[in-house]
Amino acid sequence: MRRKREGLYEGMYILSATLSNESRKKAFDKIAEGISAKGGEVKKIHDQGRRKLCYPIKGKKEGHYYLVYFTVPTEAINELWKEYHLHEDLLRFMTMRVEEVQETLEFKPIRIQG
Repeated sequence: MRRKREGLYEGMYILSATLSNESRKKAFDKIAEGISAKGGEVKKIHDQGRRKLCYPIKGKKEGHYYLVYFTVPTEAINELWKEYHLHEDLLRFMTMRVEEVQETLEFKPIRIQG
């Protein structure tokens, strides 16, 4: 029997900023429940709050950002992405494989040469 491979992932999710707090919570819970339903586990959630988008997405200029660390069987990632494309309140998402969970988020200043 083949052993299922499980990976640690970092997911960035941008939800519509026009949602009420309750609707936004339900929309985010749908994402977290999708991870659990695929045999995964949410390890850490960083709620980054409402921010201006770099460019309009679906006519929206702001979004509510979440950075989520989770484990899930590797073969479930494609299934999650298919679900994300059907999620009407999810403006953008990105998933990357990572080595460790970041307990705090720290950003280094960008050095501009010139």
